[in-house]
Amino acid sequence: MQLTNKRLIVPVIISGALSLTCVKGVKADEKHHEDPTRIVTKLGVGYSDVASVSGSLGLDEARMINARVNEEGEWRLGGSWLFDIGIINFNFSRTDYDDGGHKNNYSIGTYVPLSYFGIEPAGWMVFPTAGYSYNDGELAQPAEDGSDDYVMMRSTNHAGYIGMFGVRPFEGTKWSMIGLMGVGAGSGGYSSYWGGAGLSYKLNDKASFNMFGILSEDDFGTNNKLGGSFTYQF
Repeated sequence: MQLTNKRLIVPVIISGALSLTCVKGVKADEKHHEDPTRIVTKLGVGYSDVASVSGSLGLDEARMINARVNEEGEWRLGGSWLFDIGIINFNFSRTDYDDGGHKNNYSIGTYVPLSYFGIEPAGWMVFPTAGYSYNDGELAQPAEDGSDDYVMMRSTNHAGYIGMFGVRPFEGTKWSMIGLMGVGAGSGGYSSYWGGAGLSYKLNDKASFNMFGILSEDDFGTNNKLGGSFTYQF
């Protein structure tokens, strides 16, 4: 997939999103607590090798801003705009890798709930996702002298991605299974993939926690995680 014109692609995605009907119908409190299309104000803490703090601020029934930062300085800042047939997300983030590389990511994407079309296979709430991203950073490359050393190389690319997020509540309990997967490809031969699974438990109408494992890799490096988080909704 060759994506080379950022000025053309981003307006096309935005115009497509704005052609949807503005949100109405199901309210945030009526949705599953792991539903990625919820517009809520919440605060969370998590641990996955390092501690992190995250939160979101609902501006109204359709718009929200969110942020996340961990103790090593990795961060994410974004916003969401909810429509009748899905949600549009804007994100800016920095990810660091064990080999010394890092990636700054700028992306726009969407989740569309298949339940809107009456589709819930085997009780799963499925949310296909797709979007565009621009990546800029440094990746570690083996030194040409044959030694075990690495040299840092600057890298930038435009990319598109597709994926899916799913939630499967266990009937009669407060437990749910969650899963995600996706792939991306872009300019300069860039490629990425990710996948993960976990369990989520709803403590009450305001609080929940989850446990998860995620495997991810792209040209900048790998970023695999085991962890958990607690979230409280205001």
